[in-house]
Amino acid sequence: MHKCIRSYSIILLTSLWLCMGLSASSPVKAADPDKVLRYAFVAGESGFDPAYVSDLYSAQIIQSIFESLFTYDYLADPVKLVPLTASAMPTISADAKTFTITLKKGILFYPDPAFNGKPRELTMADYVYTLKRLVDPKLASPHAWMLTGKIAGLDALIAQAKKTGQFDYDAKVAGFELPDKYTLRIHLTQPDYNLSMILAFVQAGAVAREVIEKYRDASGHVMEHPIGTGPYFLSMWNRGSKMVLTANPDYRDTTWDFKAGSDPQDQRIVAVMRGKKIPQIGRIEITVLTESQARWLAFQQNQLDIIQLGGSLAPQALVDGHLKPELVKRGIQLSRHIDPELSVWYWNMSDPIVGGLSKEKIALRRALSMAHNVEEEIRVIYNGQAIALEYPIPPGVVGHDPHYKSSIQYDPPAANALLDKFGYKKGADGYRTLPDGKPLVIHFSAIADSSGAQQADVWKRTLDSVAIRMTSDLKQFSELIKAEKTCQIMTRQSGWIADYPDGDNFMQLFYGPNIGQNNFGCMKIPEFDQLYVQSQQVPDGPARNLLYHKMARVMEVYAAQRIGITGYRNMLIQARVTGYKKHPILPIEWMYFDVEKSLAPPKK
Repeated sequence: MHKCIRSYSIILLTSLWLCMGLSASSPVKAADPDKVLRYAFVAGESGFDPAYVSDLYSAQIIQSIFESLFTYDYLADPVKLVPLTASAMPTISADAKTFTITLKKGILFYPDPAFNGKPRELTMADYVYTLKRLVDPKLASPHAWMLTGKIAGLDALIAQAKKTGQFDYDAKVAGFELPDKYTLRIHLTQPDYNLSMILAFVQAGAVAREVIEKYRDASGHVMEHPIGTGPYFLSMWNRGSKMVLTANPDYRDTTWDFKAGSDPQDQRIVAVMRGKKIPQIGRIEITVLTESQARWLAFQQNQLDIIQLGGSLAPQALVDGHLKPELVKRGIQLSRHIDPELSVWYWNMSDPIVGGLSKEKIALRRALSMAHNVEEEIRVIYNGQAIALEYPIPPGVVGHDPHYKSSIQYDPPAANALLDKFGYKKGADGYRTLPDGKPLVIHFSAIADSSGAQQADVWKRTLDSVAIRMTSDLKQFSELIKAEKTCQIMTRQSGWIADYPDGDNFMQLFYGPNIGQNNFGCMKIPEFDQLYVQSQQVPDGPARNLLYHKMARVMEVYAAQRIGITGYRNMLIQARVTGYKKHPILPIEWMYFDVEKSLAPPKK
């Protein structure tokens, strides 16, 4: 039984407006409350504090509520960074160490009692506060890597907080200069050619200090009361079950005006959406449905408007990457592309069985990686809806090398020979032991659903092929994320979708100082870390690509992970949805498309 954590009503909303001196009868700027979109998450959300959460599903809610300075053009191909709350793209100094950004005036936070009944305008001080929260040691943000070592004076403030146990949010930081309340000048310690993309990151969406201080828990997080400036607010939350987003009635006047990209579908989108106000949809109803068959059935029965078609369901809807004729006749639409995603099987480098940098541990990890048939997993689990990767930077991301060939390839005989050579002998039961004769058991973790069970079965066959015993550890998604951050998982398949379309966003996953944030394999290899630091000091180009190649080879030498796959993103859309296209970077797009009320199913 799920407890309702937070619920708004029209009465509450009206009273808040009146308290703020705004007319409850003011015309709604864009969204029609009778336009309802029904959506499903494939895993439960973890909460809604931008500084702390890192899962995709929570990020979809966060993007709807909080706004970053920049975002991505809805249709541009290749992806293009554009202003969101900023009035223009930043002015960047010649040495790429100073960024000057101006803010649109008159943007308001959604009304909340934390503001004492007064309208609260967004200012650049809110962004400084938001960015400081990302590096507050007490909050243990998985996104601290975005700013540490980069902003002039910020690391000293972090060090002081670690020493005193208290982060001083009022302390002036040389790297955050506020000439006025609508201007922010960021001074860097070294060039950062990705700073604009980092400021477009969902977790850089502005929070209000008053809200944080009023609702924060003992750890400093506000997971249950998200208040931002975005097009939606969270009007209902049944944890792990259902969420409802309602259009923000006081969202600023914004008109849909995107230009068609290279996709022929774009022209149709422009034709139906240009000139409309953002957002159009008044209510987003999100249900957590972890089983793919349940999502497919709900879509078939017109209970969901959009679903992501996982590999297990692909044969029921697709033939050679195209919709089946019977679905086309029903007006069902397909948005399909290769995700800018990296999925790896990692080995916990701090684990006493598979971790460490000794030769026998490296041999064990390398043998396990060589024993796994990636193509078989794509065929069995994903029904061909994925491609194998050789390189840690996926297609569609700056720095990807389509010609790179990994030194780790599928070769079970060589894997067995390697284990024999380094003393992993077979016991009387036919399974191998550690070189010292102690038991060797691999604990494989996965999400507790049918897909996770399939993954465990595939890996059981992999480990049987090299005579290594395996146990399965199936957990809820939120439990897996929590365990990963504390290096408590021996091995699992972990996916990462681009926060921004640059190779740095993927190489940072293996950087030692990011352990506890997003370095889930707890990899700490000095050679790699040195190369990563160098890569951050040069712009995209041959010099940085060479460093990335060296980093990829270091990863292979130590075999801390097996580079895996990236999937096709197949989104099925009901006929009543207009203007939809899956964006390769943005977590969610529902503020940019529309639904036809006349085609809505009857209310129950």
